[in-house]
Amino acid sequence: MSEAQLSIAQHYHERTKYAPETIAAKSRRLDWGNQPVPFKEYKVGANIELKSYLQKDFQALDEKGKTWQRLSQLLFLTYGVTAMLPTMVGPPLYLRTAPSAGGLYPAEVYLISRGTPLLPTGLYNYQCRTHSLVHFWDNEVWAALQEACFWHPVLEKTQLAVITTAIFWRSAWRYEDRAYRRIFLDTGHLLGNLELAGALTSYRPHLIGGFADSKVNDLLFLDSELEGAIAVIPLADQLDEQQNLAPYPTILPSATQIDYPELADGELLSYLHHASQIQEGKDWQVEQEKSDSELREEQLEDKYNFPFCDKVSTATNPVDWRGSTPEGKPLLGLKKTIVQRRSTRAYNGANLTLAELKALLDFSYQPHHYLDQGLDSSPDYFDLSLIETFIAVSGVNDLEEGCYYYAPKAQELRQIRFKNFRQELHYLCLGQELGRDAAAVVFHTADLGKAIAQEGERAYRYLHLDAGHLGQRMNLAAIHLGLGVSGIGGFFDNQVNEVLGIPPEEAVLYITTLGRSSRRS
Repeated sequence: MSEAQLSIAQHYHERTKYAPETIAAKSRRLDWGNQPVPFKEYKVGANIELKSYLQKDFQALDEKGKTWQRLSQLLFLTYGVTAMLPTMVGPPLYLRTAPSAGGLYPAEVYLISRGTPLLPTGLYNYQCRTHSLVHFWDNEVWAALQEACFWHPVLEKTQLAVITTAIFWRSAWRYEDRAYRRIFLDTGHLLGNLELAGALTSYRPHLIGGFADSKVNDLLFLDSELEGAIAVIPLADQLDEQQNLAPYPTILPSATQIDYPELADGELLSYLHHASQIQEGKDWQVEQEKSDSELREEQLEDKYNFPFCDKVSTATNPVDWRGSTPEGKPLLGLKKTIVQRRSTRAYNGANLTLAELKALLDFSYQPHHYLDQGLDSSPDYFDLSLIETFIAVSGVNDLEEGCYYYAPKAQELRQIRFKNFRQELHYLCLGQELGRDAAAVVFHTADLGKAIAQEGERAYRYLHLDAGHLGQRMNLAAIHLGLGVSGIGGFFDNQVNEVLGIPPEEAVLYITTLGRSSRRS
């Protein structure tokens, strides 16, 4: 396909690739005096304190107090501040339960209430630094939300919804146009937390990726040039029988644009975001019609089944998130892991065991194995069928060094390259020692052309959101097992495919490194 035929998302992806011959020219000194503040403040609105509910004994609370505690825990575990680190320049760095590239935290979290005994109708912003809600608009808004989401059926039964947005400059200040990738990976981390926090607090998040962007932005009073809606997530209260809803489709396609102007560096992010927006005229029933036979055909087998490759089963016992938890406190191990989450800054080069790698893959890709622990057996993604996983193994006991394709349906690793890639991984990850010293490096990829043909330019959002969601599950499983883990969003794109033998149509979305930790932050 010639450059002239590329859609705008494909053009953006090509233009924002890192390459050895151009990365030095693109590097620049950061303007630390102009660093964005990663918190949004409201000068008007009623403040609702949530911090006191974090430590209270749930059983000792009345029904209203229990509901407050559930909501408080849900927001804190999704995006709460867990530590404060001093910095050499500027304000301290507030670490959160979800990781963010460069500690820039582009996401904002809003809560919309239909009107409940707890939360009057209107709009709320989650103030993670103080763990509180600001009620900044108290008029009825639910019907406007339903209209903006094309009357998604889940909104008919639910009373609360989370909306995540991105303030683009927070990431673009450092990563320029490539920040768009990182914004959606970061939001995917947040969505991974929200899914698991829901299981801990008896809420079931239902993802909606298809909505009229301008209407949601207007609903929240956003300046759409600076901040944009990313995902709408109705919260089904599992303690209300009427809100025990079946999963529903999460995505709608946008248009595909191949006729676009010549764009200068610095214009790509904004242009792609606007080009991937959905306008009017969508209908969930019409857009999501697929025959049962088509769905079964899609689910028959994994994408790649290379001939004559060695295959290693990854079937294993599920990760135990319960452990020896006190009576009445199920999944305490999961809650502690989310709060204690940190990214590893250095590995010691020691091997992982094959059992550990199997456990990480099981929790990340086999959620149905965790139903008996109280977790969602089929959590929402946008389109996980578009994501592929490759793993470069440098130090896993009882597993030959090389590159493997992970087949989640068959639950097996299929070897496609036979060598130790430590030095190449050091190079591919822009000289980061995390790539060199990791025992295994996981690559999430997607056939970008196929995804855009299926879902339009908006596919670029869905792919990175899902990759971040998967990465967060893997992140938490590694922390729970006492391992080191760190995500990498900066890499030499084309060279990853060449070195590892990954098919050229697979665009690399995200990298997760795994190993024995030397230190975390």
